[in-house]
Amino acid sequence: MDQTIFVLLAQDGVTNGAIYTLLALALVMVFAVTRIILIPQGEFLAYGGLTMATLEAGSLPGTLWVLLGAGAVAFAMDLATARGGGRRLPGRSLARSAAWNLGYPLALAALLTQLPLAGLPLAAKALLALALVVPLGPMMYRIAFQPVAEAPVLVLLIVAVAVHLAMVGVGLLVFGPEGSRTTPFSDAQFEVGAMQVGGHTLAVIGASLALIVALYLFFDRTLYGKALRATAVNRNGARLMGISPALAGRLTFLLAAFVGALSGLLFAPMTTVYYDSGFLVGLKGFVAAIIGGLGSYPLAAAGAVMVGLLESFSSFWTSAFKDVLVFTLIIPVLLWRSLASHHVEEEE
Repeated sequence: MDQTIFVLLAQDGVTNGAIYTLLALALVMVFAVTRIILIPQGEFLAYGGLTMATLEAGSLPGTLWVLLGAGAVAFAMDLATARGGGRRLPGRSLARSAAWNLGYPLALAALLTQLPLAGLPLAAKALLALALVVPLGPMMYRIAFQPVAEAPVLVLLIVAVAVHLAMVGVGLLVFGPEGSRTTPFSDAQFEVGAMQVGGHTLAVIGASLALIVALYLFFDRTLYGKALRATAVNRNGARLMGISPALAGRLTFLLAAFVGALSGLLFAPMTTVYYDSGFLVGLKGFVAAIIGGLGSYPLAAAGAVMVGLLESFSSFWTSAFKDVLVFTLIIPVLLWRSLASHHVEEEE
């Protein structure tokens, strides 16, 4: 291996590591606030990339029908919950639920049917893809996780696996088995010494850094961010202070869906994305999150870069075992954490 190959592999590793960083941060955030290991985090990536590819082809994305169906189910559950309490229907809450779960998808459907999708600028297509995929996050929480929010972590994990399998099946139904690759956000090439850096690579790294800074400012400077931090530190204390666990869960899943969909938009120009591609990419983000102990954002980010570099260099030496080597990385981390920490029974 000469210096040129080393630099190219390092560049690829850092670029992939930036994607894994976003997924790892989302996994850590969701687990800290809701105690849910979000197995379907990678599906947001696949949905984002495939939705963008469908828009570039000038077709109406199947994600729209998923959004309409999920919104209808979420509103029906809100309506059933309000009626089941034996009290007068909270009109304002139901109106908000109807506007979000029914009005928004219908308005977006009307907009998409009127737009010339194939002729839209790349940035407009990216915004439409985010508008289609991101609302699935809070809808998923309302349908699958909110009814069992106080269940043990194992039950939440089983539900997460079930949601993952359902999203993979729905992805096959609406996107088909064929893979897609999208247009890079930039075709420019920049020379840095003896190395050439692609414009899309810089876009991936820049978007990842910008999103990390934005999340830091959100959690540090905004009221909703501080509410999520309080919920992560002490769920019962946050509830006693008037912070709704349901609102915290929906907001967390909204952020996780945004991170996942944005990762899909950045990842799809680099490789072909299939309906089930998100699971493997999400697992690599999960390995990075485990390195951070599902609680440390800086360690998770460092673990993601480590995973990206290991994957890149192992693909050069033994491409057939690159995924095996990446997932093997989790074994010494788990052994070290098992020896360094004391076992604590989960609170009932």
